[in-house]
Amino acid sequence: MVQLIAVDMDGTFLTTDKTYDRARFETILAELQQRQIKFVVASGNQYAQLTSFFPEKNDLSFVAENGVLVYDQGKLIRESHFDKETVTAMIHFLRERYPEVNMVLNGIQSAYMERHMPAEFQHFVTFYCHALEIVDDLLAVDFEQEKYVKFALGVPVERTEEIARAISEAFPQQARAVSSGHGSVDIILPDYHKANGLQFLADYWQIDPQEMMAFGDGHNDLEMLAYVGHSYAMENGAPAVLQTAKFTAPSNDKSGVLQVIEEFLSQ
Repeated sequence: MVQLIAVDMDGTFLTTDKTYDRARFETILAELQQRQIKFVVASGNQYAQLTSFFPEKNDLSFVAENGVLVYDQGKLIRESHFDKETVTAMIHFLRERYPEVNMVLNGIQSAYMERHMPAEFQHFVTFYCHALEIVDDLLAVDFEQEKYVKFALGVPVERTEEIARAISEAFPQQARAVSSGHGSVDIILPDYHKANGLQFLADYWQIDPQEMMAFGDGHNDLEMLAYVGHSYAMENGAPAVLQTAKFTAPSNDKSGVLQVIEEFLSQ
């Protein structure tokens, strides 16, 4: 029996043009709620951005920022964050070692980006960070009223894996760098990932992982897919994802997540 369904967003729940069949989802969600099956959005993205896809839906749950932040019905129920020393050291490291890298510092309340970042990168960031402040210097951000949970980097596509590996090696105890593909690298807290967020919810709601269904397409979905009992890699997913998941769903552009859930509900 499935009691929880978790979905990644980009490349999984959303089509290539960043949309989904809202009417179809409304019907599915109503049926899930009638059966008391939890629907969880599990993403590396910012909470403010994720909720924008579900306006007036205050009854959903979110594992945001790759598992660091967990929200239930609009309430933050679990958080962790970098200490000031790690944030400062990371900014210095990136500036000195990889000056060509563009960066955003994500806090719980907002994301922060320096105003000198290239216009193309700024445009890209505004899509993923709906709560965003432009600052002169990331080293001068407030550590009293804000807590910081992730660095989001724009890197040369051909160097994505190399840079992610170098960051993880330079900060083995303090951080972990993961590639979300296409020249994007997220620097997150070690031991935090989507599966960690689902594990928290498993304890919170007393749900066995074997009674969870999850969908993903990227490397930051691997732990989640290995954790749940019913795992689906999108047809368009990375090779490692297709190898890790137990089943394959039609591609995101074919509304594969909705197709599989509809088939499950019809059984």
